[in-house]
Amino acid sequence: MKKLLCVVLCLAFFSAGCASIVGKDLFTVPFQSNPDGSSVSVKDEKGMVLYTGTTPTMFTLKAGESYFHAKSYIVTFSKAGYTDQTITIRATMSGWYWGNILFGGLIGMLIIDPISGKMWKLPDTPVFGNLSAKAGAATSMNETGRSLKVVNIDQIPMNLRNQLIALN
Repeated sequence: MKKLLCVVLCLAFFSAGCASIVGKDLFTVPFQSNPDGSSVSVKDEKGMVLYTGTTPTMFTLKAGESYFHAKSYIVTFSKAGYTDQTITIRATMSGWYWGNILFGGLIGMLIIDPISGKMWKLPDTPVFGNLSAKAGAATSMNETGRSLKVVNIDQIPMNLRNQLIALN
C-alpha cells in the first residue's frame, strides 16, 4: 500500500509542469520616473488601458496570455512640460520552464506550463521613465545632472556678465 501511494504521489508530482510548481503568472511591477509625479498608463497588446496612475506606483500584470503566448505591455509616462516616453515590456521565458527536462517531462513542457502561463516571466526591475523637458521649457537637466535655467540678461549680475559667451 505504501509503495502504491509513493508511486501515485511521484506521478502526480512529475505530471505537473516545473514552472507551474515553483513559478508564478502574476508579477507586481513597480513604475518609477524622473521627475516623480509623472502620469503612467499601461496598455495591453490590443490597446486596452489596464492601469493609470502617478509615479511611483505598482501594478500587477500577467506574464502569459494563452497557449505559448507571452504578454507584452505598452507603458507611457507623461507630465506637463515634458516629452512623453513610451516603453514596451515583454514577458520572457522563465528559467523554471526548463526544469521540465528534469521534473515535468513533456506534459509539463508542452501542456501544463504553456496553458498556465507560468512558462513566462516579467522583468523584476522597476520600469523607469526618464522624461526630458520640452523645447522652450525654462528648466531642464543635462547629461551631468546639473540644471540649466534660461534667464533674461537683465537677471544676471553685472559682475558675471563679462563671463558670458555669445552663441551666435
